[in-house]
Amino acid sequence: MRHRRVVTGRDDHGKSVLKSDTELEPATVALISGMEFRTVWGTDATPTLSNDGSVPTAKTVFPSPGGLRFTLITLPVDASSPSEGLDMPTALAEVEQKFPGYLGHFEPDAPGMHTTDSVDLGVVLAGEVVLELDDGVEKLLRVGDTIIQNGTRHRWHNRGPVPAVLAAVLVGVNRTPG
Repeated sequence: MRHRRVVTGRDDHGKSVLKSDTELEPATVALISGMEFRTVWGTDATPTLSNDGSVPTAKTVFPSPGGLRFTLITLPVDASSPSEGLDMPTALAEVEQKFPGYLGHFEPDAPGMHTTDSVDLGVVLAGEVVLELDDGVEKLLRVGDTIIQNGTRHRWHNRGPVPAVLAAVLVGVNRTPG
């Protein structure tokens, strides 16, 4: 699936104009063969309007409180285990280099299980995915289905016949006890 980012802004006279139209190339890693990750937009502070259409930068994959991320993620079919013969230290270093802060949210003893301090607003664009929560509770999501993740522990599975594409906006929050 092709993904573009079209950004608007204003000219010197305050008129709405197109500022950029960019093909979004996927970031991939050897650890999860077939996964594609595209950061569409992200900021580590409260978002502001940019008349010049410049793309804000985000330092980590997951937002800090007040920040946000807009991502497109392609999940391959059955990506549960790394390829045989993979140099694990090198593969983990690649993940951290391409997706800063990503690994720190995942549980080493429960592959794929993770928790973030964010409210995640997601929609399935292609294929289907299974959302797994604590105690093995699962929910199948198909094209057009939406999910609101309220900082809960979860993992994703693609048990369907084709890669699945999710679009998600993550809003960084302060976690409250309870």
